[in-house]
Amino acid sequence: MNSKINQQVSIGGAVVFRDNRGKRQFLLVKTKEDGGWEIPKVMVRKGESSVRSVIRLTGEQGGITARVLEEAGRYTGNVLVNGISVSQKYYYYLMLQKGGPSELIGFQAFKWLEFPDANKKLDSKKEKEMLKGAKEVLKEWETTHKVKSY
Repeated sequence: MNSKINQQVSIGGAVVFRDNRGKRQFLLVKTKEDGGWEIPKVMVRKGESSVRSVIRLTGEQGGITARVLEEAGRYTGNVLVNGISVSQKYYYYLMLQKGGPSELIGFQAFKWLEFPDANKKLDSKKEKEMLKGAKEVLKEWETTHKVKSY
């Protein structure tokens, strides 16, 4: 295999929210002890859709039952892995937490935060954009599905 060929990796992002005591909260996680807060993400496996990957992520890693409502956004970026440029395609999905434990086992740390606090905690400008986009998608989804918003 030629090492100069660009690899492409797909990554699913789960913008999970819940309504807790009249407050809308979004899930942020830390994947490393010294890492920053981020939207939960997972690499899409070969033969798996990006939607399926986020369902797997929330179920297996988070122990959460969540429903995918809509795509919240996407972007492409590149990273260097052992000197090889790898193209990464990110697909973010807006997900409603339907059930699950209060402890999430698959992450270093997690927090449920209201939008302004979640937005402040995110380090990545792209992730801030995805969270904002998800909030807008949710507002639109609630309008078309006639669901009460917070």
